[in-house]
Amino acid sequence: MQEKLNDILQRALEELIKIQNKDELGEFKVKFLGKQGELTSILRGMREVAPEDRPKVGALVNEVREKIESAYSAKEEEYNKIELEKELAKSAIDITEPGKFHEKGALHPTTRMFNKLIDICVAMGFKVVEGPEIETDYYNFEGLNIPKNHPSRDMQDTFFITDNILLRSQTSSVQVRSMENMKPPIKIISPGRVYRNDSDGTHSPVFHQLEGLVIDENVSMADLKAMLTSMMKKIFGESTKIRFRPSFFPFTEPSVEVDVSCPTCHGEGCKVCKGTGFLELLGAGVVNPKVLEMSGIDSKKYRGFAFGFGVDRFAMVYDGITDLRNMFKNDIRFLKQMK
Repeated sequence: MQEKLNDILQRALEELIKIQNKDELGEFKVKFLGKQGELTSILRGMREVAPEDRPKVGALVNEVREKIESAYSAKEEEYNKIELEKELAKSAIDITEPGKFHEKGALHPTTRMFNKLIDICVAMGFKVVEGPEIETDYYNFEGLNIPKNHPSRDMQDTFFITDNILLRSQTSSVQVRSMENMKPPIKIISPGRVYRNDSDGTHSPVFHQLEGLVIDENVSMADLKAMLTSMMKKIFGESTKIRFRPSFFPFTEPSVEVDVSCPTCHGEGCKVCKGTGFLELLGAGVVNPKVLEMSGIDSKKYRGFAFGFGVDRFAMVYDGITDLRNMFKNDIRFLKQMK
């Protein structure tokens, strides 16, 4: 039996040396290691071996099998390596070959304007604060002196989720949260996305605001006017003229609308400014003492002022865009013009 096993081992090793491809390697495995292979045939004949010799013969069979399997695995690994090298050679990349042209993108006009406004405000000492877009009625309205059934709510077509939960219609909600959690002096801006049920060439149900709040001792409307004048000149140029008109907002008193001279016609009058020479761009005012008190701030010691930009509106004026809807279409033809 030992001579027979040694003969099988010798022939297997000799045949492995002569194998030229993986097909022949597969045939080899079937011949020597398969279910009908030579080693398996010997195991089936174990019943003819004397019981006392079976452990010795079984050990010899296992030893021969391990040697053949080890030699087979080494040969198989050799062919796998050869095939891998062939595949790598086929898929090789010539790194000296010129690459395909990839068109360069550009920042969206709203993103560019956001960056510009934030940079200007941060340089003036403002801290950037953000808040949730899904808001409660209190932070979006009541904390800003806009109680339920207040007439000013008619100016904002709000997306309500429940009677108390809504998509914020202004980033002023962040100001209320900040007044509750910060101690004066406070100097913050709150940029972000807001929602109102309105849609046409100059309005979108989703748009962007940047609002600012300053609370300290002895601040006044004069400080607000000086700061906004400086800010508008930094955006539109030193020759820009600024005009303040009385207005009404429930959360500020007094309140103003702020106009700037049209950057397209430089105040001469054109279709962009509808012949007036000015464009209305933002609202502002001195914070209503009631708003301060609701947020736990002593209105007898502190005063504040607030302002708000429509960032998309600023971008339209800055880049000469006539239809707000173009800002949200993701039309590559429009975006290419913004490079």
